[in-house]
Amino acid sequence: MHAMHVPPPSTLPAPESAARGFTSIELLVTIAILAVLAGLAAPSFTPLIERWRVRQAVEELQSTFYFARSEAVKRGAATITSGNCDAQDGGTNWSNGWMVCSTTTILQQSTAPSNVTISTATKAEPIIIDRWGQFPSDFAFRFHPSGKDSSHASAATLCVSKSGRIRRLDSGSDSC
Repeated sequence: MHAMHVPPPSTLPAPESAARGFTSIELLVTIAILAVLAGLAAPSFTPLIERWRVRQAVEELQSTFYFARSEAVKRGAATITSGNCDAQDGGTNWSNGWMVCSTTTILQQSTAPSNVTISTATKAEPIIIDRWGQFPSDFAFRFHPSGKDSSHASAATLCVSKSGRIRRLDSGSDSC
């Protein structure tokens, strides 16, 4: 057999022009494919995002109730309202946020997440918690994505009993 002589790698001549990177055509095709895939996947994320927004609003109001209850025991009384602390009947739009007050002092203020509608079937504004942590009555708050109704899959209900028990139902149409 006749062996072929191969020069060592350091003695091989380098190519005149080595192509590196991507051509603009390759880059445009890749971007176009990614855009099509993102366009197909985006609608499937909408229900997930709606659930996250509703859950965030529920948990924020729930933690506000716990905070207000502890402040009521500590200070002798506390009020949760969607309006001003000094208003007699509070606001009417919980979707804009709420605050915890002691007399006319704001203890905590929360802004509700965007694109979430919050409603209550009972007249519960303002909610005055007494010095024993008792609420004025049983009531429920319903949360659902804006533009949807309370039977939507992302909807939830927050139930508050007069004794102060707070629980979340994962369906907006469930009654407490």
